[in-house]
Amino acid sequence: MPTYTVTVANLSLSPQQKSQIAEAITAAHSAQTGAPRFFAQVLFSAANEGDHFVGGRVNTAPQVYVHGLVREGRSTEVKQALMSQMLEEIAQIVDITAEDVWIYLQDIPAPQMIEFGRFLPAPGEEAEWEREITPEKRARLPK
Repeated sequence: MPTYTVTVANLSLSPQQKSQIAEAITAAHSAQTGAPRFFAQVLFSAANEGDHFVGGRVNTAPQVYVHGLVREGRSTEVKQALMSQMLEEIAQIVDITAEDVWIYLQDIPAPQMIEFGRFLPAPGEEAEWEREITPEKRARLPK
């Protein structure tokens, strides 16, 4: 399902901010796409000082980059609503301007992704796919 990698440059996120960003991304993805919340996973990383360049020069501004790998099949309007919702919330959580939050979504065909040991369903076919998750695994998933 969607995998969002959040990379920060020239700032440090607290555990609370990471949790808030993960929640914001999860809520936005679920609200805008209709996918179950447990589909979304969020990973965090930080660029070391001097490792981030813009225009060939070291960037010194605090910035947040979100790269989302999502299943293809959703409209541009849905994807832009998703990105807009994430943008507003992340900028507020981190207390930076929207200009310092960059978001990229990359579509991947569902047959080119495996999660929970199975190829992913097309958007809108999640309910049947979800029913096939083992009871043991289902019990460990967040509601």
